[in-house]
Amino acid sequence: MPVAVYVLGLTVFCIGTTEFMISGLLPDLAQDLSVSVPSVGLLISGYALGVVVGGPVLTVAALRINRKTTLTGLLLLFVVGQTMGAVASGYGMLMAGRVIAALAQGAFFGIGSVVAVDLAGPQQRARALAIMFAGLTVANVLGVPAGTFLSQHAGWRASFWVVDALAIMALIGVSLLVPRRPNEPHVGVSAELAAFRNPRVWVALATSMLTQAAIFCCFSYLSPLLTDVSGFPEDAVPLLLVLFGVGCFAGSVVGGKFADRHLLPNLYVGIGAMALTLALLAVTAHHRIATVAVIAAFGVAAFSINPALQAQVMREAGRAPTLATTTNTSAFNVGNTIGPWLGGSAISAHLGYTAPAWAGALLAVAGLGAAAVSGVLHRRTAPVEEHSTESLVPTRLTKTG
Repeated sequence: MPVAVYVLGLTVFCIGTTEFMISGLLPDLAQDLSVSVPSVGLLISGYALGVVVGGPVLTVAALRINRKTTLTGLLLLFVVGQTMGAVASGYGMLMAGRVIAALAQGAFFGIGSVVAVDLAGPQQRARALAIMFAGLTVANVLGVPAGTFLSQHAGWRASFWVVDALAIMALIGVSLLVPRRPNEPHVGVSAELAAFRNPRVWVALATSMLTQAAIFCCFSYLSPLLTDVSGFPEDAVPLLLVLFGVGCFAGSVVGGKFADRHLLPNLYVGIGAMALTLALLAVTAHHRIATVAVIAAFGVAAFSINPALQAQVMREAGRAPTLATTTNTSAFNVGNTIGPWLGGSAISAHLGYTAPAWAGALLAVAGLGAAAVSGVLHRRTAPVEEHSTESLVPTRLTKTG
């Protein structure tokens, strides 16, 4: 496996850590910036909104630009935004830095996936993508808890600076190790846009959006729930976030294997389990031992559906999945925008720190309904040969380079 694929994984780790670590920094940021906890939660929504806008726009703009040039440009944009956040003198500048960093994420994930597959060759496509996107799982297992630990002992700016340094290392690695190869012919913007005429694509995107909203409605406010409701000391929060990350890793492994042959059942079981664990978290938040167990289960359920969500969009997009796959990243982040806003609104309405978990459970039920609609539409309209995800996904990856 080329070293450049691992460099891409390091970049995904940096981006994922930046996106998710705010949830562990909420108390420190709120105190230092003299704003409310729900206002700090909007930093997650602002980042997600940047991904929503930046992903499709920058992907279309870069279709004819050399991919190495595009990746280095996107990484440079990310570093600029991350640096702005680290030196921010107030809430407004921090929000602006978050949005600038976020603009790079959606396009980097889409174009970086094509580069990873191209570098690894046709026999190692799945392994290359697994290595690259393992960065997201490692971000949850190590990056987010480490960011919380740094914030508690050296200030929240230290967390931003460490991620910034790693991103600069990734930028140097991409510049030195990713070869400059000519882009393969693509199907064209019109063909990519034509995929969105299929209503099944929109239902698949809605499923991604609702499930992500459910996750981040609760996860964004997990830190104050653990300290103010469950009664854990602040020093225990990073360890509990590690536990959540371990659950995410286990869910990714199980979900990736299960989604190959049973895509829709994977969604039904995973989303249903997520709704159940969120409701249980709200009910058991006052009991520490139960809370620990539920947090681990929440991580497993939350990340067990990610491979199926991506495969579902690729399947429904047919022969032009590039823009649809990038748009699915935007759908994830629309959910990441809505979720923290709903959770923060519930807290602002004086419903307590368990309210985001209840709201997340309701969003998960809505996501389960969208998945059910997707299954009905697919059975009615999809050709018989598309029922096997295993035979489809490699074909789609081949067509995107």
